[in-house]
Amino acid sequence: MSDHEANTTDNDPEQVGLSFLTIAYGVREEVDRRMMSTAGLSLSRTKVLQVLDARGALHQAQLADALGQAPRSVTQIVEALERIGLVTRTEDADDRRRKTVSLTKKGRTTLEAAEQAGAHTLRQLFGSLSPQQLTSLSGLLAHLNTALTY
Repeated sequence: MSDHEANTTDNDPEQVGLSFLTIAYGVREEVDRRMMSTAGLSLSRTKVLQVLDARGALHQAQLADALGQAPRSVTQIVEALERIGLVTRTEDADDRRRKTVSLTKKGRTTLEAAEQAGAHTLRQLFGSLSPQQLTSLSGLLAHLNTALTY
């Protein structure tokens, strides 16, 4: 056994943290893959549609703020969503540089399909845990969340 292996155990916070990050990334990738194959939407595009569905039409800057992303990143996503008919952008009557983004009927239908695919994937993955394991995991995640400094 190497010195590195001797110094890392199943209870080593760094190793457990790295395992958590790897698994979280894998879960995200699986949800994203299934949403793409079912609804043609990535998780990041789905999040944009979810904000519009929950809040209604927003200026692009408001949308970027709601998502916690740079305006340019959101602009690129919105342009792609507009090209496939999931959102519309209209000029602001007072400031033609400002664009208001709205969810279309097709966007809402596609969003529902993506959300269902994501939920199904999460039910499959986390459904493999017993009720006791789910309760424990939920408590652990809540504890980690409170340990984060924002």
